[in-house]
Amino acid sequence: MSERNIRIESIDRQAVEDQEVEIVERKGIGHPDSICDGIAESVAGALAREYLDRVGEVLHFNTDETQLVAGEAAPAFGGGEVIDPIYLLIVGRATKHYEGQTIPAETIALRAAREYLEENIPQLTVGEDIVVDVKLGEGSGDLQEVFGEDEVSVPMANDTSFGVGHAPLTETEQIVLEAERRLNGEYAEENPELGPDVKLMGKREGDEIDVTVAAAMVDEHVADLDEYIAAVEDVREFVDGVAREHTDRAVDVHVNTADDYDEGSIYLTVTGTSAEQGDDGSVGRGNRANGLITPNRSMSMEATSGKNPVNHIGKIYNLLSTEIAEEVVGEVDGIRDLRMRLLSQIGRPIDQPHVADVQVVTDEGVAVSDVETDVEAIVDRELADVTEITRSVIEGELSTF
Repeated sequence: MSERNIRIESIDRQAVEDQEVEIVERKGIGHPDSICDGIAESVAGALAREYLDRVGEVLHFNTDETQLVAGEAAPAFGGGEVIDPIYLLIVGRATKHYEGQTIPAETIALRAAREYLEENIPQLTVGEDIVVDVKLGEGSGDLQEVFGEDEVSVPMANDTSFGVGHAPLTETEQIVLEAERRLNGEYAEENPELGPDVKLMGKREGDEIDVTVAAAMVDEHVADLDEYIAAVEDVREFVDGVAREHTDRAVDVHVNTADDYDEGSIYLTVTGTSAEQGDDGSVGRGNRANGLITPNRSMSMEATSGKNPVNHIGKIYNLLSTEIAEEVVGEVDGIRDLRMRLLSQIGRPIDQPHVADVQVVTDEGVAVSDVETDVEAIVDRELADVTEITRSVIEGELSTF
């Protein structure tokens, strides 16, 4: 029996896959909220690695309040222009002085933000299309000490907070998640007219799945309306193909449904993101830690991106609960649906949650008691290895949005 407070129980609902209506959303990497998530997390990783290089430990920081103010653009077939640049402000706290050393936290942050944008949203020219600013206050002294206790191998929770994860993904969830990743991966490489601001909304009613896609097109690569219409149809066919790899249900894909071709009102952009034209962004307003927004499931309101990966529960427990849920479902037969909730208590070691609550829907003929021992063992094992989450985040191996 584990010394950790692990509870396993039946969940009082149908598996999400068996519910009559399901809604799933994903905001692509070029969406204004996702731009904030991506930059906040890239800055966090850069600061953590720099602290390790310079002083051998991760000092106090957080960048999870990063904000984007939209600009203004005048797109046109063949190429328009940005009139008023996007403004992005990296906001948070960082340790700038430690044991006689001065650490250029804001310079590190600006460099990380520029590198992230150049790699992930190359249509945005930093300094012209987007202006990046940084305001990092000095870290709190008492919290800095939490990271500086050499004898403590497992950090203490910085907050009383919780994380939520679930598994397995439903067919609709898989479609929405993979379609965006592949549109912004293999598809965009071959089709430069597709910008990175791709938002997908999946709706399943019974056995009928509708996927609505908002795809920002890049004007430089679109000569006229006919080319635009063809580009929209190509995206529709690609998403339809991805969907059919994951389901035998009926699938209907709709792309840029607000377009009015007669009026010439279409989703054409200069930079491939709606941030150029009035769409602001914030960290934590988009995808949860598993990359999706899932109103059929419990979710934490915590922003995962930009938080310190050493002891910030809003980050660690959201990532860990997702990982535990996936591990349990992967290793234990007979589970149709699983929800993992981890609650911390400030000052407790992060491998000793206030409660680890596992709720399962089992397959027909399988009782919770049949899987309880195996599930508890996996939860216990993953909690014992909680600091591996910190290492994976610092190395950039885990996606936070």
